[in-house]
Amino acid sequence: LADNPLAGSMQTVARIIGGKSGLGVSRQIFYVQLGSFDTHDGQAPQHARLLTQLGQALEYFDGVMTTLGMGDQVTTFTASDFGRTLTCNSDGTDHGWGSHHFVVGGAVQGQDMYGTYPVVGANQANDVGAGRLIPTISVDQYAGTLARWFGLSDGQLRKVFPNFGNFGSNPYLGFMG
Repeated sequence: LADNPLAGSMQTVARIIGGKSGLGVSRQIFYVQLGSFDTHDGQAPQHARLLTQLGQALEYFDGVMTTLGMGDQVTTFTASDFGRTLTCNSDGTDHGWGSHHFVVGGAVQGQDMYGTYPVVGANQANDVGAGRLIPTISVDQYAGTLARWFGLSDGQLRKVFPNFGNFGSNPYLGFMG
């Protein structure tokens, strides 16, 4: 854990979750971060290192939650404000739009992908220029699905995510049990 700052942060979160009975709370939200994904240069080695750190941290945290018997009560997810383009700008990429996220935990109905996997490559139908992909799922749908699992009613969700109603009669993605 010493060489993985995200795993160290996840260890702290695991300790707090493990002691939740003494805290008198029923719901908790924790925010940890792994930065340096703004890889305009040297993207290939940086991205590999960062995804290795993410994978190790998630594996560690999931193991601790399973050991504590809380695997079905804890959901871990990624969030980012941007993706990367598919076109190069020397040895990296620029800011994009569409990206991938992970949602893991015992309450997750996993082993599925939500949205439409993009055609990879520039100048495709989902490319709005310079390798920027149009997402097929809204961040509001992703966050709204998680917020519903967390206990928000439909009415509360529509206040928090005012655009939620723009995604059909059932904008929930269905990845939470």
